[in-house]
Order: sequence, then structure tokens, then C-alpha cells
Amino acid sequence: MPKTLLTATNIAHSFDYDLFSNINFTLQEQESIAIVGRSGSGKSTLMHIFSSFIKPNTGLVSLLDKDIYKLSENEIEALRRNDLGIIFQAHYLFKGMSALMNIEIATLLANEEIDNDLLERLEIKELMQQKIGELSGGQQQRVSIARVLSKKPKVIFADEPTGNLDKETAKLVMKVLLEYIKKENAALVLVTHDEEMAKLCDKSFKLELQELSEFV
Repeated sequence: MPKTLLTATNIAHSFDYDLFSNINFTLQEQESIAIVGRSGSGKSTLMHIFSSFIKPNTGLVSLLDKDIYKLSENEIEALRRNDLGIIFQAHYLFKGMSALMNIEIATLLANEEIDNDLLERLEIKELMQQKIGELSGGQQQRVSIARVLSKKPKVIFADEPTGNLDKETAKLVMKVLLEYIKKENAALVLVTHDEEMAKLCDKSFKLELQELSEFV
């Protein structure tokens, strides 16, 4: 039976207004789940709650058998460094460094090695010696994804990872992500407004009217 990697129970959160309430969510090994919704619906906030960056007003999040909001700062940092892969819309790459050096920083911290096959599948192997500032936005996004996957995370949280890519490159990126989670017994939570990309995942959920519901 697949292992459960993430369980969120009765999650509620608000800012100046109620964002969502009574959210329940589970994620298993080799599973890909997309969360879609309109801008402002709270998709990214929910992902940040699942991934330890925002503590919810109420509710529990168990990630890799850890109650993440009871962990110390050092424990959370170790979890993020070794077990979580976070793909943001912003690339957060070091623009004065080469693409290779950006990836090496992550692999060294996680005590892993760069996967040359991964670089080839993302079609960026020939870009490794170029500085980040010399690459296009789409190339930078693929370097960012390679940096995340090279450290072998157990759970990947991806916030609009294909939002700035053309359709063919977007499909390539999704193919690599989905192949990775099957090979490594990992899992993926994809936040997107693109229902075409969402349909590539095992399950899709829509966040609207403060509720998260599965749809086909």
C-alpha cells in the first residue's frame, strides 16, 4: 500500500477576510495532485501551509510523519533542505553564477549528485556553463526545476511551474516531474490556473468559495 506523505486536517486560514475553512487533504507516494482556482482564491497560500511556510489559523499538517508546526526552526530547515522540493513562480536563482553552480549548491547541501540524465531530459545540459542572467525566462525555470529535483525531494510543491512556458516546454516539464515522482516514490502538489496541465495529474481539486473539492 502506498505510504501517505502529507495529511492536512481541518485547515482554516484568513487575512482581512476568510480565505478557506475545513480543508482536508491527503497525498500519497507516487501521487500527483493539482489544485486549481481563480486568482485570489488562496491556492498559493494553501500550498505554503502544506509546505511549512505559513502556519494556518487552525488545523494540523502532518508532512512525512511530522507535525510540521510543532517542529523547531532547525528541524523545519532540515526538512526543507533534504525532503521538500519547492518550485516557485520566481526562480530565486543566483544570476551572477552559472546554471551548473546554482544546481550544485542545492545538491551539496542535500548530499546528492547532479543527475546528468535529468539535465538532458529538461533540455538544458548544454546551458550549464552559462550564467543565469544570460538565459531566457523559460531556460531559467528549467534550471530551477533541475535544482529542485537534483536534491531528490520526497514531496514537491510547484506553484505555477509552467505559467511562463510555451505549451511544448510546459508539457516537457510536466512529463519530467511526473516521471520523477514515479521513479523516486515521491509526490507532487501542483498549483495552477491551467486546467490542461491539471488534467495530467492523478487528481485535480478546485479551491473556490472557501472550499476544496475534487473534480474530474
